[in-house]
Amino acid sequence: MSDQTELVQTWPEGFRAGFVAIVGRPNAGKSTLTNAMVGQKVAIMSDRPETTRRAIRGVVHRAHGQLVLVDTPGLHRPRTLLGERLNEMVSETLGDVDVVIVCLPADEKIGPGDRYVIERAFETRRPVIAVVTKRDRLDRGALAEKLIAVDQLGDFAAIIPTSGTVGTQVEDLVELLIENLPESPPLYPPSAVSDESDEAMIAEFVREAALEGVRDELPHSIAVVVEEMAERPRKGGGTTLFIYTSVIVERESQKSIVIGKRGERMRRIGSEARAQIEARLGRPVYLDLHVKVSKDWQRDPKKLGRLGF
Repeated sequence: MSDQTELVQTWPEGFRAGFVAIVGRPNAGKSTLTNAMVGQKVAIMSDRPETTRRAIRGVVHRAHGQLVLVDTPGLHRPRTLLGERLNEMVSETLGDVDVVIVCLPADEKIGPGDRYVIERAFETRRPVIAVVTKRDRLDRGALAEKLIAVDQLGDFAAIIPTSGTVGTQVEDLVELLIENLPESPPLYPPSAVSDESDEAMIAEFVREAALEGVRDELPHSIAVVVEEMAERPRKGGGTTLFIYTSVIVERESQKSIVIGKRGERMRRIGSEARAQIEARLGRPVYLDLHVKVSKDWQRDPKKLGRLGF
């Protein structure tokens, strides 16, 4: 059944659908929450700030409503042209949604960055829901204190503590969001979970694996480009999908870190990324990785444009 055919369907009276922006400062648990609500992985996750670099849509289906979640890059004080463009991306997203979620980590103090995000969220004049993420990291007493502190930050439509990791109150949040959406037919077919292309997700899986275990400024300096995807004949018949991918860094010293001693880190990156790629595509692949240096690409408008920013 084609997507177009799937959209030609009936839906119950009072069905609600719309777009929900998920915002917060870097590393606030936005992508973990997005994946938990969708029910499968549509956004990569890392404990490194600024992991998300695109507005990623994930679709949540219920019998009485449909959420289109837009996971955004963390709002932050930009130090590079890339950072400025990521903030602009968040602003564009906020201009065209029905509800805004502000993610506030339970185990971290509320700071100026959180207050800035909240201010931007209320500027939309849409319902703003405060989600206290990572609630599993606090005991009941500390969580109660956190919720009181959040309540003092603004006139939220609701405040709900969740844990995307263990699933606590995720379904309660889904129901609350649907209640705040306008009546509308479904916006996506029932089978859709994301509008991310296979090529985009392949690049993200490689970048996620490359972020694991690196330090200091290197996470911000890593970008990934899928150069080519091609079917190659296989001995005995059939074909193998060859994926040629470049891991981009800014300096030669970073290149050696990504490759690792005797190529050990590069092999681990390839192994972890390939497992996720094969799970998504449902077939074996050959993943060819190379590391390239593009000096100061985060600050160069032409290089950013070539990388899709």
